[in-house]
Amino acid sequence: MPSPQHGFSVRNGDNTPQGAFSETGKFGRMFPELPAFTPSIESLTALGNAMTDDRTDPTDPARDHPDGDNRNVPAGFTYLGQFVDHDLTFDPTSLKEKRVDPQAVVNFRTPALDLDSVYGAGPDDQPYLFQLGDKDKFLIGKNDASPDANGPLNVKGRHDVPRGPNRIALLGDPRNDENLLVAQTHLAILKFHNKIVDGLKKPAGTPGAIPRKAEIGKTIFEEARQLVVWHYQWIVVFDFLDRILDPNQVNAVLNEGRKFYKFDTFPFIPVEFSVAAYRLGHTMIRSSYDYNRVFTFKDISPNSFAPATLGLLFNFTGKSRRMPPDGPGLDNRLPTNWIIDWRRFFEIDPAIKVNHARKLDPFLVNPLKNLPNVPAPSSLAVRNLLRGRSLGLPSGQSVARFTNLKPLSPSEIASGPDGAVAKRFGFDKETPLWYYILKEAEVQQKGLRLGEVGSRIIAEVFLGLFEGDSESFFVRNRQWKPTLPSQVPGKFTMADLIRFTEEISPIDGLAAPAPENENAED
Repeated sequence: MPSPQHGFSVRNGDNTPQGAFSETGKFGRMFPELPAFTPSIESLTALGNAMTDDRTDPTDPARDHPDGDNRNVPAGFTYLGQFVDHDLTFDPTSLKEKRVDPQAVVNFRTPALDLDSVYGAGPDDQPYLFQLGDKDKFLIGKNDASPDANGPLNVKGRHDVPRGPNRIALLGDPRNDENLLVAQTHLAILKFHNKIVDGLKKPAGTPGAIPRKAEIGKTIFEEARQLVVWHYQWIVVFDFLDRILDPNQVNAVLNEGRKFYKFDTFPFIPVEFSVAAYRLGHTMIRSSYDYNRVFTFKDISPNSFAPATLGLLFNFTGKSRRMPPDGPGLDNRLPTNWIIDWRRFFEIDPAIKVNHARKLDPFLVNPLKNLPNVPAPSSLAVRNLLRGRSLGLPSGQSVARFTNLKPLSPSEIASGPDGAVAKRFGFDKETPLWYYILKEAEVQQKGLRLGEVGSRIIAEVFLGLFEGDSESFFVRNRQWKPTLPSQVPGKFTMADLIRFTEEISPIDGLAAPAPENENAED
């Protein structure tokens, strides 16, 4: 066993969590045999500070440099990925409270892709999430009237998550109001469910009707939920993960089964996944977005107010406590000019250019170097590296060797300005797992996908989560294919989900008016 002076520490006694255990709703280890890699806080801080992309577009400093764009991944998947993370895990403990025993940390989400972050405990136990007059359907929030360049912008229907009088969103998971893009993603799922309920209630043969299954005792709500969850699971695997994982590793897991993510009865969330591999989304974030025709860049729309910066996207949420204040005509709901245009985030309309996610590499956009309203350290990269240290993650090379994959060479780790800092602290030989996974993506896949180690961890965990969920389509009907309308029959994408809701860009009139319900939120 490597000695502590080389950055490794030994787990013993009560601090030896196993990778497989029978309790559900907890975190654990995928590689409990591997030693913790715990280099100095100072070295991790220096490395994290080197993981910043300060470059901007030479023609417009408000834009990210185009060389960092991943043109295979529309930016909507960045926030779908965050939404999925919130569906799998909820760990409310602070960074200071983390210890090397992940089994002492509670996961308040079920470790399954079951949308408990949306459905909560259901309409009987959490009725405030649902409409009073029709508890089969979710409550949808209204918007405040707001202007565009031509004056008042009046939009039909409701296009916000539901909110209480204090502006806080009424959601199954409050984190889905952390930023406007994940909030609008959550809203799309609410609308998707409601549209399915409407289709199930229509007489067979009428336009938009969805055939009901002859399952004894199953309510319309339960049928709708299964359709939503199974189509969502399909999207996660075949639309999201298919874009970002190394297909060779995915195929190896599918053909040979899981070799490293093991559990006895119920799945758990490995810290190697939640604290390292699945933190890939942080490097996909842009610093500004072409959000809709009101909040975009001047060369796209001369009448635009401003691009949608990360700061603005965090401000226009109730969770931020920075929503527009009380005033004449303001009810503390999302202004109509901040309703998303989904054509700019998923491949829906070829005539509309989509935002792209940033490449999967060791660089985070500049705004993430100084997070507002968080205790020091304020750098997201530094915080991620320290979290990995506090939970005793193994080094990237340890995981590569254990999984019979070829580790990156010292020269590959040391490449680039970030690599020079890594080499200064010996990280070119043994590397923090999160940084290693991002560097591997840059070296092996040019930032377009994750490399071998990152892909292997994520592929094994997602397959295990599906196999451990008795209600997933992987278990109930492995041959199931999506049944809802889609561009390609038998498949279903996030773009198909948005099209199905008929709520593509409400401020441009590309939306079906939502029926008024006197029992819905005012």
